[in-house]
Amino acid sequence: MSTHGAELMYTYAVARAGCRPPDGLLGVADAPVETVTEGALAALVSRVPAADFDEEALRAHLEDMAWLERTARAHRSVVDTAAAEFCVLPLRLVTVHRDARGVRQVLAQRAEEFLSALVSLDGRMEWGVKAYVEDPGTAKPPVPASGSARQAPAGGSGRDFLRRRLAHRQAQEQSQRRADELAGAAHEALDKFAERSRLHRPQDPRLSGVSGRNVLNGAYLIPRDQAGAFAGLVGELADRSPGVRIELTGPWAPYSFTQAPQPPEAGGETGPGGAV
Repeated sequence: MSTHGAELMYTYAVARAGCRPPDGLLGVADAPVETVTEGALAALVSRVPAADFDEEALRAHLEDMAWLERTARAHRSVVDTAAAEFCVLPLRLVTVHRDARGVRQVLAQRAEEFLSALVSLDGRMEWGVKAYVEDPGTAKPPVPASGSARQAPAGGSGRDFLRRRLAHRQAQEQSQRRADELAGAAHEALDKFAERSRLHRPQDPRLSGVSGRNVLNGAYLIPRDQAGAFAGLVGELADRSPGVRIELTGPWAPYSFTQAPQPPEAGGETGPGGAV
């Protein structure tokens, strides 16, 4: 069946009924953001062309990194803009339903779960804290004056070079251990302050483009009225962690603390993020 002119419902997040996105907010494919309401819940959605978001089109788009990046940026922009105004439960990227009826059906099926999550997250935001240490492998080991240990005389300078090389390696290992200890102590302090926390896998600098070894990649759920105190704590920890670069990001919608439900058995959705 032709999808020319047909539309699907791209769904960004779930909120309480009555919560409305800011006027003029645009989302994926520059489509206006609206709401679909069912009972006590509302979903933030956009009407997107089926030609770009049905299963066949999505399979092709998922191979297009530029398309994925644009879509992810637009998706997150909608969620974070709404989260600045009211509590939202972010949904997976490319969560698409065939129509408003499908959206309402999921809201009805998951009402208890969604409402419970909204209660637990209301008035709270996610903050990210990352800690980096410069990779000791980038520091150059000592080089013997002759240019090679094999060329150094066996009686003196060769042993001196090997001794210096061993000391260099031990210093690197000690630096790594110290950085890991400082990162662990920072997370412990932040975890005590936060209502909840999540430790994510360290970022690969080849993908993130950020220099240094990522020794802490944490997410922290913080009440809105304690954001200033939390930021102050992060600053104190940075001052007390020599050799470790600590960065604070946020506030964000509570991505790390939203448990995505499993897809319903009944159909009606499409694409890899087909169910909320």
